Formats: sequence, structure tokens, C-alpha cells
Amino acid sequence: MTETSNEILYCIGCGAKIQSENPNELGYTPESAVKKGLETEELYCQRCFRLRHYNEIADVSLTDDDFLRLLNQIGESDSLIVNVVDIFDFNGSVIPGLHRFVGKNDVLLVGNKSDLLPKSLKRSRIKDWLRQEANKQGLRPIDVALTSASKGYEIDNLLELIDKYRKGRDVYVVGVTNVGKSTLINRIIKQQTGISELITTSRFPGTTLDKIEIPFDDGKNLIDTPGIIHKQQMAHYLTGKSLKFASPQKEIKPKVYQLNEGQTIFLGSLARFDYISGGRTSVIAYFDNNLPLHRTKLQNADKFYEKHAGELLQPPTREELKKMPKLTRFEFKVSEKSDLVFSGLGWISLSPNTIVAGWAPEGVGVLIRKAMI
Repeated sequence: MTETSNEILYCIGCGAKIQSENPNELGYTPESAVKKGLETEELYCQRCFRLRHYNEIADVSLTDDDFLRLLNQIGESDSLIVNVVDIFDFNGSVIPGLHRFVGKNDVLLVGNKSDLLPKSLKRSRIKDWLRQEANKQGLRPIDVALTSASKGYEIDNLLELIDKYRKGRDVYVVGVTNVGKSTLINRIIKQQTGISELITTSRFPGTTLDKIEIPFDDGKNLIDTPGIIHKQQMAHYLTGKSLKFASPQKEIKPKVYQLNEGQTIFLGSLARFDYISGGRTSVIAYFDNNLPLHRTKLQNADKFYEKHAGELLQPPTREELKKMPKLTRFEFKVSEKSDLVFSGLGWISLSPNTIVAGWAPEGVGVLIRKAMI
């Protein structure tokens, strides 16, 4: 452990304890970089430095047990919990069993990345939908807020809600990886202090590694926690070039398809949608605007995929595809207007009284939910 005047040092980017002994462990920073960081008051671990300057990511040895320990710690505290979810990937960004860990603490639910949804959509309706979906997960949020951390939308409103509900307590900000939690914290810090990009952020899952405390004026803290890894997210199976298709940056432009029975839509070669039966119908696809969608006949779909995956059907490339799990099929009978969700990639809005199938890499969540839009 590196200490100066018996003081333990922490990376201001990810919160890990700074150490100069083991390059493969959390918080590694060469001694020379520690001295320079202390002089400039910008002390980053080597991992955060390379991520910030070269967009490189290194594997770290943080386990599920570490996250569970942290959640238990939060449950035992007297605090306000701000649970950040990705509104574009709600089901993939819910913390499994969070309601069991919060104890008696209030939960403020924050739907981030609201700028990705069509502007025509009423925000009050989205809030109601988020509350209903949270209730299904056992969560009873005290309030619901919508934000866009990347664009800076509604940050003032969120700060007002935090101030209203924290009642002199610490505030823990929790969320799974890739929901934009650290970007949101950076926005709050900038709004409060004028300091930009203090905490390490990227498209890569899991860039905050330990608690980061930002003090309030009353001596309490806003505490950023590591992103809990939700293994059903598509982002965990993608590499740099393909990752952008699971992290949309602009407002989604829905694509409408008129389908007959026995038609398939490929989402690059990342996933696949089969329309099996239900008569002629229309479906609406909500994915990154640059993700190529390719329609073909269901009876030829398997051979078409074998021939074109990684080439005509991209992303990913054929080389990237070799490292990905094979596509797994899930079939659903749809009785009401619903969304077929590919966790972390997007969804297809469906009409009732249809039978469909969704395919995604083994381990990625595919599910039916009540239609968001």
C-alpha cells in the first residue's frame, strides 16, 4: 500500500486504494506517477490513466462477493439510496434483489439516458412505466426522476429531489455497470464545484472499483459505488468496435416493419427476431440507429446466418464472432401489446395474439415485458 504521511491514497477516477507493489491488483500506480499525481492533485491509478488517455481497459479482480458486501453495508446504513437505471435497458440494469438489501432506506429511482427515447413520448408516462416495472421487482421507490447524464438534462431537478429526500443523511448512488452512473456523478460534481470529469467514465462495464465520496456542505457525503455486474447485458460480450451498438449515443429513430408469418429480422449477427404466427402484423424496432437490420425468410434463416454472419451481417466481424457465445432461442406467445427485449441492445414492440422467437448470445437476457411505448 502506498501511503504519504501515514495517509492512505485513493484513485480519484475509480476510488481504488493506490498501491505500487502489484501491477495486476486494483489501484496499481508506479511510485513516480504517485509523486506527480500528488503534485498536480490529480492522482489516478494506472488503469484509469490509460482508460482516460488511450481508451484502454484492463481486467480487475473484483468479485460478486465484493458487491454483495457493499450492498449489505448500504442496507445497514441510514441513508437515501439513488438507484440509477438505464432507461434504454431497464431490465438489464435492474440490480437483482436490491429490495432485499435496502433495509428501511428510501429509494429514489433515476431513469438515465432519457435523451435516447423519442421526444414525442410523454415523460410522465415513462415515469409511470418505470414505477410499475420497479414494483414488479419488489422495489417501492419514493419518487422517480428522468435524466440524461451525457447531455446534462434534468440534473437540477435530480439535485432538488436528493436534497428533499435525504433529510441530512448520506446518499449512496447504486447501479449496474454501463448505466451512466459515474457520468451522472460527474455532472453533479461539475454543477456543484465546476470541476469536470473527475470520475473515470467509459463505455466499458465496471470502471468504478471502490466507493468514491463527494462531501455535502453539511458534512454528509454523496457516495458513488462500483457498478454491480449484470451478466445478462449484451455489453459484456462485445469488444470495442461492436460495443457502440449496445451503447446508443443519440435519440433512437424507431423502424417500422410490416411482416407476414415466417419472416426473420437479423440484428447484425448479434441477435435475431423470428415472426412465427399471428397473421400480417407491424412491429417497431428500437435499436441504435446504425445497427443494420436485415429481413429474410424464416425457413432460410439458419443457412443465411451461417453464410453471412460476421460479413453481410455485422456487427460483429467474423473474427469477433469467434469469441462470442452461440445464439440461443427463446419463444414467446404474446397476449397483449408487448416488447421483446434483447438485454442491453434494444427491443421490438409487438402486437397481441402473436407467436415470436428471439435469439441472442447464450447468457444474454431475452424477455417479454409490458410495452414501454
